[in-house]
Amino acid sequence: MELRQVALEVARILQDAGKHALNDQMNPRDLKSFEMTDNHLSFTSDIDKRLAQFISNRITYVDVFDGFWQFRPEECHPGERYWCVGGIDGAINFVRSMPEWTITVSLFEFNDQCSAQPILSVVHAPALGLTYLAVRGSGAIRIRKTPLGDKREKIMPSTTPSLDYAVVSFGMSHVPEESKRTLEVVSRIAGRPADIKRVGPSSLDLCKVADGTYDAYFEAHLHKWDVPAVSAGAVVVWEAQGHLSRWNGDLVHWRQENDVLATNGLIADDLRQYLA
Repeated sequence: MELRQVALEVARILQDAGKHALNDQMNPRDLKSFEMTDNHLSFTSDIDKRLAQFISNRITYVDVFDGFWQFRPEECHPGERYWCVGGIDGAINFVRSMPEWTITVSLFEFNDQCSAQPILSVVHAPALGLTYLAVRGSGAIRIRKTPLGDKREKIMPSTTPSLDYAVVSFGMSHVPEESKRTLEVVSRIAGRPADIKRVGPSSLDLCKVADGTYDAYFEAHLHKWDVPAVSAGAVVVWEAQGHLSRWNGDLVHWRQENDVLATNGLIADDLRQYLA
């Protein structure tokens, strides 16, 4: 099965999983659904585990490739492919009955230098009725639910030429020291963009740069547990012809923490001067 067809099959799986998650969100819940573990705010509900199991089981009927990202061996080889299945990205929004949360899947492939890069991704936002799909070399599309049925649209970033009059989104950690860096940048750029938004989650913010809703998105200190969400959003940005890098301009590294910057490709240099 070619990768574009695989992506469509995965999208259907996430849409089915999303129905269960959306139904769970609508049920009454205890708002104390988080606990701090190793400086990481963890979602204590079992919905993440149930979703991951449902998605992973269904994916094995599409194509198991070489396995799953979290169970990959220490030594991998060129050409190997591993599924990266995420839980709910935007868990606080989910618990608070906000619509901005997603479930994600990406597919990593090891290249000739044995460096893993995501080559396929699906980002599904059940409460918004949006699904983003991207496959290396095939562009990115957005599927919107409408009263007349699903509508598929090829997406591309905005053409805003400078930070002036731009709309910029940012993400923020729950760790005070990490949040401080981000808020310092927000303070420095205030007054130049037309608007600065903080909604989250990272996968959706990246997709909204890809489809031109935002002109840019930045976040400091994305951790290893953010890899499923960021890798899924990254492929959508790349295939929509947007720009994604670390704050210093280097490539995103999937085995390290990253300060991520995504733009329409026209305002990266303008914004990066405030990220130093």
